[in-house]
Amino acid sequence: MALPGLSLPGLGLSQAQSSAGLYTGSSSLTQESRMEDLAPRTEWRFEVSFQQQYTIRVTSGHAELFGVELAPNQPYTFSGCKAAILTWHGCQLEVSGDAESEYLGQETEYAVEWLNVHGMLETARDDAQMHSSEGGPRVLVVGPDFVGKSSLVRSLAGWAVTYGRTPTIVNLDPREGLLTPPGSFTAVTVGSQLEVENGFGISPISGPTITPVKTPLVYHCPYSAPPEKPDVYKALITRTALSVTNKLEENSGAKQSGLIIDTPGTLNDPKSNYDIITHLVSEFSITLILTLGSERLFNDMNRKFGQQSSEAIPVLRISKPGGAVERDAAFMKQLQNQQIRQYFFGTSKDSLNPHSHTYSFAELNIFRANSPSLAASSSSMDMDASDAPYASHADFERMTPNMEMLGRLVAIKFCSGSETDEFALRDSPVMGFAYVSEVDEAKKRVRFLAPHPQKWGDRAVVWGGWPQAVTDLVGSGTKQY
Repeated sequence: MALPGLSLPGLGLSQAQSSAGLYTGSSSLTQESRMEDLAPRTEWRFEVSFQQQYTIRVTSGHAELFGVELAPNQPYTFSGCKAAILTWHGCQLEVSGDAESEYLGQETEYAVEWLNVHGMLETARDDAQMHSSEGGPRVLVVGPDFVGKSSLVRSLAGWAVTYGRTPTIVNLDPREGLLTPPGSFTAVTVGSQLEVENGFGISPISGPTITPVKTPLVYHCPYSAPPEKPDVYKALITRTALSVTNKLEENSGAKQSGLIIDTPGTLNDPKSNYDIITHLVSEFSITLILTLGSERLFNDMNRKFGQQSSEAIPVLRISKPGGAVERDAAFMKQLQNQQIRQYFFGTSKDSLNPHSHTYSFAELNIFRANSPSLAASSSSMDMDASDAPYASHADFERMTPNMEMLGRLVAIKFCSGSETDEFALRDSPVMGFAYVSEVDEAKKRVRFLAPHPQKWGDRAVVWGGWPQAVTDLVGSGTKQY
């Protein structure tokens, strides 16, 4: 049964293609399994690199991962993640494989607090059902990096789905994708239980999957952080909020379930980014703000939006989980590469089958999204500054394909390739993403890896400085699992 997701016409979701099993994971490990007994209200915390595989099975009792209950005697394999399996009443785990770190965590008071927040949201949803004209809670989650914001959002979504709700999740952090590669804003209404191993899962755009189809609404944000282009970031927030609000009005169940917004840690900067938080609160008509990991941020938000404000919005300080750890630059780079590979090739359980397309230069309408990160990457190639169009004040620049595009992701927009209005180009949603696998300047042609077998025709194709180039996608993507 299809999800009541936020859908747009696009890459032929109803015509999914069967595909061969391709995966980028490492080979399974042969280390002997061991048993771990967890007392009530404890959690098993682990950190696994991208070169390792770590398997967990619940042999007795009950346990959950970020709001999703683990099925008994079902093995779950993790790679490239930092997570914690929580038990409320005690359980026994069978653990095998290798991990960089694993231990029993006993400081789980945060989980009780998070569950209380879920109960508060359920009360608001019940009130929205009694008054059909009103919507459910609209929650904004803010805080520094690596304090558990995404884990909180995922947990609240998982618990809500368990109660039969269909919450809408909005990801405004372009460094991490949600059903999409990095460099995106994503909104999706979740109507079925989340996955244990892959969270919100993948967008099955080129093959069948064992989970229901999710059709997210996607906008292109080719900047790693809001300070690169704050005006563009705010404009995309406005466009996303307008589209999400319109979709919620068309679906009473989703409207009453409300929405939960995940934000980048870079917003935790009073000098430059509190105005973006203010913009978020206004555009999405936020009814509750949750702050994590910063006492200063909580007090600033409470002063700005709480009881001292003319239009008071509840501001709550939520505890940071004890298992929250920093993810260094190397880990984040590997995570972003993994999300890009999964977009095209899927996972070991849900494999996808991308297609190759070749275009001549004359057939393409390429636009470059200008940004400081793109200028920095190009300056390292010793290019003449006078030849760099991203030095202009325009946000987008029409260009001829060149070797700079090699290994980059490009966003295929719904707007026409002949579009001359910069704002229309910026605000157009994304049909899909393609990967530039070859640029032949002598023969004037470009080869793309794309999820769909059909060519996209007269569409604007946009690329920028984020995400960074992935030079080994095709070679590593075809590695057999």
